[in-house]
Amino acid sequence: MIAARDKEIVRYTLRERVMHWIAGFTYLYLLISGLAFYTPQLYWLAAILGGGPTARFWHPWIGLAFTVAMVWMHQSWRADMRITETDRRWLHEVDKYIENRDDEVPPADRFNAGQKYFYWVMAVGTIFLLLSGLVMWFPEFVPWGLRGLRYAAVVTHEIAALVTIGAFIIHVYMGLFMVPGGFRAMVRGYDSPRWARVHHALWFNRVTARE
Repeated sequence: MIAARDKEIVRYTLRERVMHWIAGFTYLYLLISGLAFYTPQLYWLAAILGGGPTARFWHPWIGLAFTVAMVWMHQSWRADMRITETDRRWLHEVDKYIENRDDEVPPADRFNAGQKYFYWVMAVGTIFLLLSGLVMWFPEFVPWGLRGLRYAAVVTHEIAALVTIGAFIIHVYMGLFMVPGGFRAMVRGYDSPRWARVHHALWFNRVTARE
């Protein structure tokens, strides 16, 4: 899977990039439409998606597409996303990472601890969003004696949405502004050996040892 090309290293395969962007764009749709439904002050966002009724119709279906993308992602990356002692050391020095003191940050594997925790927040959040969303989508199948489940589903959906939105914003900010090269790799699939050595030294050493 990993190979050199013109002094560059494969960071993500085409399959991984397609998987990531499907998850990203479907979640963005859910974020915009969900905020439109969350409060009247943000209902104007529905106009971006074709109006309130259109957004309301597609929101649960796009939610299912996002869930499928997350399952696909879990099947592809679950081994890479295990939290290790290396990740705990990295987290202990995360202030240096935030301050861009890259030379002082403990070496990371293919994904650093921040990326792994973001993944797990989104994975667990997806489960809560799916289960609560199904209750809200088909409330007629919830017995009247369990009507409290409907209220719990609404609250659970809102909490899970707000948590994942916060994580999503941080993820986008880090990828675009804090770690130059991260976004490019997810678009092109390749990054320079220097970038890989600085930001993911353990992964870089393992990959280049196979060459």
